Amino acid sequence: MNTLSHIDLPQENHIELRIVQKTLKMEIDGGTTNSNATTITISVKFSGSTIPISISPQSTIKELKSLLLPATNVLPRGQKLIFKGKVLEDSVTVAASNLSNGSKVMLMASQGLYQGDGPVLKRAQAVPKKDSHSSSSNDVKKIPVKNRLERWKATGVVALSECNLEAIPDEVWICGSSARVLHCNDNLLKKVPVEISQLTRLDKLFINSNNLLDESINWEALSNLKYLTVLSLNQNRLTTLPSVLGLITSLRELHVSNNQLAGLPDEIGHLTKLEVLKANNNRMSKISEFIGKCHSLVEVDFSSNFLSELPETFSSFSNLKALHLSNNGMKSLPSKLFKTCLQLSTLDLHNTEITIDILREFEGWDSFDERRRSKHQKQIEFRVGVSRDFDEGADKN
Repeated sequence: MNTLSHIDLPQENHIELRIVQKTLKMEIDGGTTNSNATTITISVKFSGSTIPISISPQSTIKELKSLLLPATNVLPRGQKLIFKGKVLEDSVTVAASNLSNGSKVMLMASQGLYQGDGPVLKRAQAVPKKDSHSSSSNDVKKIPVKNRLERWKATGVVALSECNLEAIPDEVWICGSSARVLHCNDNLLKKVPVEISQLTRLDKLFINSNNLLDESINWEALSNLKYLTVLSLNQNRLTTLPSVLGLITSLRELHVSNNQLAGLPDEIGHLTKLEVLKANNNRMSKISEFIGKCHSLVEVDFSSNFLSELPETFSSFSNLKALHLSNNGMKSLPSKLFKTCLQLSTLDLHNTEITIDILREFEGWDSFDERRRSKHQKQIEFRVGVSRDFDEGADKN
């Protein structure tokens, strides 16, 4: 399959898989083996760790690759499994590939076919750099509290990024209704306390690149911020978003990229004013159908997740202009996406399984393609000359 995206030649990474037997219950009837009761556990050695994956011998090699995806971040079509010098074919079963207890399989991963920022590696906690040129918590304290408070109240902007803070200073809460924007990016914050509700007129809250866990955020306090329009929690350690998120109905932008989110709560549907939703580089495998109630959405970024499909309710976004789905296992799109999302002009499908032939079968494709061409005409002429092919990541057979 040829792609329309530009991909460098693969640089192979070797992963050794050792297949071991977890349980073996085989019944012999007339010389025939009943393998339905057999499960083998594949131990994947990857980046210094071992990932156990249980699979039936009757599963296909493609299904094996799908099981390896969330554990390795390597897209199935970027995986090449080799056993005894032979490349295993997707359509063949594990048993038919002669894999048995103790078999060793090598996985070669092609560069550029990863989800997220690359293959799963040993993760080290990022810590802001400490040097003579960067601010520190001591530097912050050197500024007289009175002067700092006066500046914060006068401008409405509380700027505390890159200060190596482990907690938000108490004097921030004294700002009260004067604070409009709170910047706490690139710190070591472990908590968003209940006191944040004292910033009653807060409009934008940025707490990117910190140490925040699920239990670190007092969401009830955030829900009391009736004027909050932008909430940015990128690059933390969040695995879930609570249902109380749906109470922050004033939100227009929600940024939760580069976390470990498994999904979005159903209550996301209460955010009817939401225009921008960026949740790329997470571990989401399914999107709630209630997202369809967010009818104000203009831009959505779900790239680099584990999605294979979107709910049909996605077609209700009449204001949607940009949809980013690259680096997912996407196989299709909502059936009415092009027909009803009449403002959609940017669609990023790089490194998915959606082909140009699949897209052409959708009702409304021609109209979307015309909008896309109109928007990107100069880019198309510069990059691909006279070519009129779709060039936003769809594969071509």
